[in-house]
Amino acid sequence: MKNLREKLANATIADLCLLASAEYKDNPAFSMLIEGEITRKVTYKQMGSRSRQLASALRQLGIETGDRVLLFSDNCPEWPISYFGIALAGAVSVPLLTGFSAEQIQHISEHSGVSAICLNKDSEEKFAEIAKLPMFSKLPFIYIDTMLEDENANLNMTISQNGEKKQIQVNPCNESKDYALRSPDDMATIIYTSGTQGNSKGVMLSSRNILASSLSSLAYITTTTKDKFLSVLPLAHSYECSLGFLAPVFGGSSITYLDRPPAPSVLLPALNVVRPTAMISVPLLIEKVYKNALAPKLSKNKLYNFPLTRPLAARIAGKKLIKALGGKLKFFGVGGAPLNPEVENFLYKARFPFAVGYGLTEAAPLVAGNKPLNFVLGSGLSAPAGVQLKIDNGEILVKGPNVMLGYYNDKEKTDEVITSDGWLRTGDIGSINAKDRLFIRGRLKALILGPSGENIYPEEIEGLLGSNQIVEEALVYLGKMGELIAMVRINEAAKIATDLIDQTLEELRVWVNKKLAAFSRLSKIEIRYEPFEKTPTMKIKRYLYV
Repeated sequence: MKNLREKLANATIADLCLLASAEYKDNPAFSMLIEGEITRKVTYKQMGSRSRQLASALRQLGIETGDRVLLFSDNCPEWPISYFGIALAGAVSVPLLTGFSAEQIQHISEHSGVSAICLNKDSEEKFAEIAKLPMFSKLPFIYIDTMLEDENANLNMTISQNGEKKQIQVNPCNESKDYALRSPDDMATIIYTSGTQGNSKGVMLSSRNILASSLSSLAYITTTTKDKFLSVLPLAHSYECSLGFLAPVFGGSSITYLDRPPAPSVLLPALNVVRPTAMISVPLLIEKVYKNALAPKLSKNKLYNFPLTRPLAARIAGKKLIKALGGKLKFFGVGGAPLNPEVENFLYKARFPFAVGYGLTEAAPLVAGNKPLNFVLGSGLSAPAGVQLKIDNGEILVKGPNVMLGYYNDKEKTDEVITSDGWLRTGDIGSINAKDRLFIRGRLKALILGPSGENIYPEEIEGLLGSNQIVEEALVYLGKMGELIAMVRINEAAKIATDLIDQTLEELRVWVNKKLAAFSRLSKIEIRYEPFEKTPTMKIKRYLYV
């Protein structure tokens, strides 16, 4: 792996595909968990050959160097193969989250000027009307989950063009066959964000940006041919793509994808089948496991409730948690949103192998992180080698090879976030201590000014609310009269009688306010019965509610 890292120091995504394929050959690369069975297995050698064949197919369909190709599919082995195939064709991938609406897909396709669309059969319905529009009617639609090799190693796949579906066959690729040569600094992908502020923009990332971020993650996580990853986040998100896909490929690890959303009822059985050594997650998943399965038992555990024996009880609970999650976990990455302080404190005392990271799509995405079991709780995050951090008027700025090229076709917004000397304005508030450790307080746009100009961080109040057993999720905002209001969704397991709701909310408000500074205390708590709409990393889309 060390040799592979050295070879990729000044390389492209296409290089990674070819080098990993040659290095790891018959080792398992990707697979799918369907109805409790691991299937659709792909080796690294097959990954390389199928990616080259898809690149040949794209070229055969008229895709030229620099053309944009939309990639729209749920997680499956064909997604990374398509991602590499698009790169080998010299094209620019435009991976889209499957949660985007038909209108958003149309807008993004037009904005990026796509020349072909790679999709899975389940996504066909969303494209039914779009495909009839003039700009899309002649584009080739490639159904990536129809890629099958025959006995002669030809690749057969279904495409649709001009309203007609047909099968095409691509001959086996010569391993030494040339592919479209591109520079590491050329645009490799455009990722359209789905942020909490509702302003989706096309983030242009080069191979250098993406590989630098993936390589830097290896400061926190070790990936080898013995490691197994379980993928639960959408590959179209830069977090999963960089740390949950490309980083494992560096080390020849295997990755298994789920055939359905990772609800606890799906995730726990999957973990016991795959028995992963590593996975990338958002806080909500582990918080749900803690609140629903662990917290009720801990509250009744005499050892845990007694200060002197609490560390021992936490360690025992931690071992049981690892066993419940397959028994082999040595890395559980948490990022994309703040982790609830109570849950983080328990995981730390339990010696659970979790690691918190911070990043954003515009930084491809990793900015700072920690190694599992190798940090002090509350000590902040460290930036990997090559990444610089500084604070400007409270805002976190980052500089390094991971910083994006800019926003696609939007120089004005690019100039707003990237300074003339190359610093990226993250839009997040934080501080850096004397040991160069980064502490994040919240989003700059979410910041609320108190009555005397005090800074109020709603995310911190929301985290405090979320630590209460009856609260499923919360959103804090400023009312019309300048008062602080919290909107909360009650945990269904709490089973609060209807006539006691008002009393319960008032007790919750009093409890929270005792823990807050006077200027950040809540005037009111409102109840919400429906889940908040969220981004793929499970952050509430704040702009929809305040």
